[in-house]
Amino acid sequence: METVTPNYIPGTDVIFVKRIDNGGGLTEEGDIVLVPQPTISPNDPLNWSKTRKYMQLLMVLLVTGLTAATSNACGSAQDGIQEDFPDISDNVFNTGDGVLFLGIAWWTLLTAPSVYLYGSRIGYLSSIILAIIGGAWYANCRTAGDVVWSQLFIGASESVSEAVAQLSITQVFFQHQANNYIGLYVLTISVGTFLGPLIGSLIADNLNWHWVGYMSVICSGFIGVLLVFLLEETYFDRVHFLSKSYEEEIKNDFESVSSVIEHVNLHRDSSSGESSDANTEAGDKRKDESTIMCRPNNLNEIKQDVADPPKTYWQRIALITPAVNLKGFGFKQYCKRLVLLLQVLSFPPVIYSGLQWGAQDAWLSFYLDLEETNYYDAPFNYSDTAVGLMNIPCLIGATIGCIYGGWFSDWFVLKLAKRNGGVREAETRLWCLLPAGLISPVGMFLLGIGTERGWAWYAPYVGLGMIGFGWGCCGDLSMSYLVDCYPEMVLEGMVGVSLINNNIATVFSFIVDYWLEMGPQNTFISIGVINFFIVFLSLPMIYFGKRCRVWTADRYLRYVEARDSLNIS
Repeated sequence: METVTPNYIPGTDVIFVKRIDNGGGLTEEGDIVLVPQPTISPNDPLNWSKTRKYMQLLMVLLVTGLTAATSNACGSAQDGIQEDFPDISDNVFNTGDGVLFLGIAWWTLLTAPSVYLYGSRIGYLSSIILAIIGGAWYANCRTAGDVVWSQLFIGASESVSEAVAQLSITQVFFQHQANNYIGLYVLTISVGTFLGPLIGSLIADNLNWHWVGYMSVICSGFIGVLLVFLLEETYFDRVHFLSKSYEEEIKNDFESVSSVIEHVNLHRDSSSGESSDANTEAGDKRKDESTIMCRPNNLNEIKQDVADPPKTYWQRIALITPAVNLKGFGFKQYCKRLVLLLQVLSFPPVIYSGLQWGAQDAWLSFYLDLEETNYYDAPFNYSDTAVGLMNIPCLIGATIGCIYGGWFSDWFVLKLAKRNGGVREAETRLWCLLPAGLISPVGMFLLGIGTERGWAWYAPYVGLGMIGFGWGCCGDLSMSYLVDCYPEMVLEGMVGVSLINNNIATVFSFIVDYWLEMGPQNTFISIGVINFFIVFLSLPMIYFGKRCRVWTADRYLRYVEARDSLNIS
């Protein structure tokens, strides 16, 4: 596909306008551009009632929290398993952690193309089945193979929350709303990640290690029943309701955004009071809309004769919702999509976001391993429950980080966009990452030094809270940045992030024990320094990010067209 317009840059968007003529009427300062533009169809998720939208969000968050918790609770059963089966060494559990991360990464990749062919519900329900299999297998571990291979199923069950969950959020909410809910999504991951080990420890202490797996099965089964009846399918063929050919509509779509940006720049740079007065006078005569229609250009351009009666309840919760033009079983389309999807790894913002989130997952292995190997012995002498409670400071810090990275960063971005004539640049959000580049390393220093020297409990706990802040902040901001950069490529971008993120975590899961042999102090000082440099890669990204988006604009548009053309007859 040729460049649709020389002015289009993905991630440079008009989100506020001030007396700008978009061809269909003038708008006033404070108006928000709706991206994507809703159709007239009652089946468009953007047109759902608030009740349906929030119920959908709740179901997505339940799956996200459940899979994060079950993936991280398994370590709580390690001591009990080793007491019953002494031949299972610590290295087996490290291998299991690596297999779990690989299961997340590669199952995310393998299942992503199916969303556009069969809908997302089957992916969510499959993840529950995988969680039940993995939990039941882990509850009945007898050999090293049981420990390792059960983790493959548990990891695969978490894959749905790595990419499909974010897609579901962006399909139901407009772009200016979605970033808030992505913050809530990251907070839910944090709750599952940090409370999972705590709940697992309580179960192991008060029942036995088998029940760590059995409780996973019970919770997965309960949430699975909720999903069967309450999770709706969000697949919607938006192209079917456009009045023009797909390629022409895409062209007009992006040209519309670019023309608005040009008008904004002209208005901002203009020093003529007469021009401004003229615009005001015209606005009084013609202003009959409160929002610019950018996707597509105007609601009037949408087909009015397309019959699309509201789906029945049973249609909305069907196991499979085939794509409009699915050919046969869609095997060839699936393979083409899978190959096409790998192209996202050539987009710098995808690599950057994957590295930011991957680093936080890698450090998770270090401090969880540190808690399990150092705090049972003197001078701490913690029980399983006490070790589990060490995740509470992490959760508190992650909650603050998610609020900061979500709601505060949105306020910051909107404030700067208003100063910029209503135009938002994706990299604006990255300025909010820089405090995490200082806070998180300091937390690592406190945890490592405090553990080795036996400091009072509050020093390592404050350190864990600061690390948790970095976890929530970096995860939230890096994902929101990627959504801002490529809003039509959310699923694929998150798949790329998952591949990078979980493969990094896999590597570190195999070397964490060897690294900790340096001692907690040296280990956490070294990873703190590494984390500092990784987070401060945000500075070159702030400077060069827009150039990267300009460089990838053609490839991005060609990718979107090629992906969606597989659904066009």
